[in-house]
Amino acid sequence: MKKSGMVLMGLVFALMMFLGVAQAADKLAYVDLTKIFSEYGKTKDYDKILSDKEQLYSTEREKKVNEIKSANEKFNLLSDKEKESKKADLEAKVKSLQEYDRQKQTDLRKEQDEKMKEILKDIEEAVKQVSLKEGYTMVFNDRVLVYQSKSLEITSQVMEVLNKGGKK
Repeated sequence: MKKSGMVLMGLVFALMMFLGVAQAADKLAYVDLTKIFSEYGKTKDYDKILSDKEQLYSTEREKKVNEIKSANEKFNLLSDKEKESKKADLEAKVKSLQEYDRQKQTDLRKEQDEKMKEILKDIEEAVKQVSLKEGYTMVFNDRVLVYQSKSLEITSQVMEVLNKGGKK
């Protein structure tokens, strides 16, 4: 019994040593994804493009709203008989504005989602390049960490790769 206990203790000790060596082989790092995303040139460029498109949309929308307001003011001055014939036109303009809003919002959201995916893919590729070059086995997003040592942060290296267009 004493001999089997010693063998078991020896196996447990050997297993712990093996796990300790396996863990020591891992090289860990983390990135500040928010910082990378906000400082990446492609994000800034896209924000400008999106802002311009939203401004254009707002200008067009404002024109349509003003047309409806003007038509509504004229509509209120009409006699009941004239209102009956013009009511469908006014309703069509309102419906057209609603459809325009819906379509533009959908288009802008879709374009934004596509660009976000593209930017995140660029970031992922840059993280992969830095990881392969530096030998990191795992890289985490800083948002999921409760505590992190600044010595493990590779954000600046990833930004360097992104700003050079992915060539390192």
